[in-house]
Amino acid sequence: MNAIIDTNVLVSGIFFKGTPFDILLAWKKGKLRLIITHEILAEYKRVIEELADKFPSIQVSGIIEQIAMNSVLTFSINLPEPICTDHDDDKFFAAAIASKTRIIVSGDKHLLVKTGYSGINVLKPSDFYRTYISKK
Repeated sequence: MNAIIDTNVLVSGIFFKGTPFDILLAWKKGKLRLIITHEILAEYKRVIEELADKFPSIQVSGIIEQIAMNSVLTFSINLPEPICTDHDDDKFFAAAIASKTRIIVSGDKHLLVKTGYSGINVLKPSDFYRTYISKK
């Protein structure tokens, strides 16, 4: 199962518990392949570093390296037009289209309202986990 995970889901899984944490555990156990681009990885790194200062008890060293080494890196494409109201979220669709990945996991309303675009489903973490992970 390939999926693209937006930054908020990733950092929620790292810094908090709940379904995003369970999704990351599934990834670590090999039940899920994360698809990333350089742009997505850079955003992950920036946000993790910002939050690390606020949550010094959480060990974040090596997380970006682990993601980079244990994910499928694809090159992004240039989209013919903006997709999301927040154009910064377009990178997730660009990665999905480039890699032919059909699932983006996100709680972001700018992404969720675009579900179905180019055959890509945007699922909330709980829906993704229930549909694709907990059944395995």
